[in-house]
This record gives sequence, C-alpha cells and structure tokens, in this order.
Amino acid sequence: MDRERRSALAAMAALLSAGIAGLAPGTGPAAAASASASASAPRDADAATPRRDARAAGPRPPASLLGDEIRRLPTTRNVLALTFNAAWDDAGVETVLAELRRRKLPATFFLTGEFAEAEPAAVRAMADAGHGLGNHSYSHPYFDDLSTAARTEEVRSAHAAIRTASGTEPLPLFRFPYSSTTPQAIADVNALGYAAIEFSADTNGYLGPAGGMTVDKAVKRAVDAFRPGAIIQMHVGSHGDGIVLDADALPLIVDAARADGYEVIDLREFLEA
Repeated sequence: MDRERRSALAAMAALLSAGIAGLAPGTGPAAAASASASASAPRDADAATPRRDARAAGPRPPASLLGDEIRRLPTTRNVLALTFNAAWDDAGVETVLAELRRRKLPATFFLTGEFAEAEPAAVRAMADAGHGLGNHSYSHPYFDDLSTAARTEEVRSAHAAIRTASGTEPLPLFRFPYSSTTPQAIADVNALGYAAIEFSADTNGYLGPAGGMTVDKAVKRAVDAFRPGAIIQMHVGSHGDGIVLDADALPLIVDAARADGYEVIDLREFLEA
C-alpha cells in the first residue's frame, strides 16, 4: 500500500472515530457509563444528546491495521504478541499474570464487558500490571448475526464496563467473538475507531482435557504459528472446571519463542497517537 493511500486511510479512520459523536448512547447494561461526552462535560445516563466516544481521545490504529481482520502484525521483525481472551471465569488470571511478571513480558487481554463486571478485581490486576486491555464485545455474540446498531452497542457497552473495572482506558483493539468476522462487521468496528485484531493461531487450550487438549498440544499449536508478527491467542478461563491449560502452556511457549529468536512485543507498539 503506497504512502498516499495509507495517509488517506488514517485520515478516514480519525474522522470515523470522531464521527461516533453522532451516535446516541445505547440501552445495554453498560451503555450509560459509555456515554461520556468529554472530560469536562457532566455524565447523564438518561440524556438523548449525542456523545463523543472515548476512542476519539486515545491512541488510534494506523491505516495498516484497518480495512481487514489482522491475523499477523505488519512487520518483518522476529516478534510476536501474546494475547488472552477473558469471557468466562478468572481461574487462570493469577497464574498468567505471575508468569508474565516473572518474565517481564507484555500481553494484551481481550475482555468481554460481562467478564469485566463479574471479575473487576482480575481486570484491575491486569491493568495494574501494565498490560493492555482490548475489547471482546459485551456479551460474546456472533457479530454476523447483529445489525450495525447492535454491534455498536456491544462494543461501546464493553468499552464502558472495562474502563469502569480497570480504572484505565481500553485500547482501540477489538477481537470478534468466535473470530466470526464479515467485511461489514469489520467496517462497523473500524468506524468506531477499533482495529479488528484476530490471531495467527489459537492454542485451543480453552477446550481443556475434556475437549482432547493437553499442555503439549497447546504449545505445539502456538509454536507451529511462529512467524514475524504472529499473534498467539490463549484464554484465562476454565469453563468452570478450574483447569486452564494455557496458563501452564505459557512458559513453554515463551521458552520456545526465545529459542527460535523471537521477541515478545506489546500490541501498543503498533498504535499511533
């Protein structure tokens, strides 16, 4: 993509992000909190006046992250990103955070709004550890089944819930539930100021032993996907059985990455002011 096209896309993204001000707040569980106008404006959950989305004030995705789902980062460096989805319980959060802290490594956690509301202490711990928080929708629906208005409500409600739980501003990064993307859904998410960050490989650790997975299988799925700019997807939940294979696989994945000459980087490196 040439420089002029990148500049045009970046300008369009900025306008679209600011244009969210024309959308009235939704009526979902966290919509009132997401309808903040500006730092100086009072919050009014019942007002029908348009509000500016919080994404307009923070870092934005560059043009290279817009227009399509991102399954590899736009780089030729031997780097990869570790990401974790959080939509169920927090059974693996403490173990994952401890390992990341021990290794001094960054990660991005993609949270649903429902998780943020149910597990605020876990969300705050992620933020306090310095990790980026991405948006994984409010209630984890299939986005291809939703209208543009419903997608907007899911994204904005999740943003508000994550911000409330973490005390920090979520990143302009969105991951589709079930990785179920369509061109229109991606365009809707981009219009809200978010890049659609998917993954190069899912470890499938979330399936657990009952789903035929083991730690070794999870590690192999990650290692097989190592490429410059790879994005590895894991999960911190256990589906209620308390077993989080990805938490046990994490140190082995990091060891393999380092042995292969890969550096673990922060997705925030690919955002711009």
